[in-house]
Amino acid sequence: MSAAAGDVTAPRTYPSSPVFLPVREGQVARPVLDCEGCSRLDQERRDARNRGGHSAASDCSVLIRRHPHH
Repeated sequence: MSAAAGDVTAPRTYPSSPVFLPVREGQVARPVLDCEGCSRLDQERRDARNRGGHSAASDCSVLIRRHPHH
């Protein structure tokens, strides 16, 4: 028995089109003014971005969002 065109049980034997995810603009983690911890994390994030450490920069953004002031 062969799979008919459009049969959802037929395995796909070719790669699918790439998935494009939207850029989440406007969701930048903002440090709280006059907070030493936020300022330190913001500086670490800038340094990481400048050296191409996008994972480290993302980690800093998460920590800024989770900071108790937020």
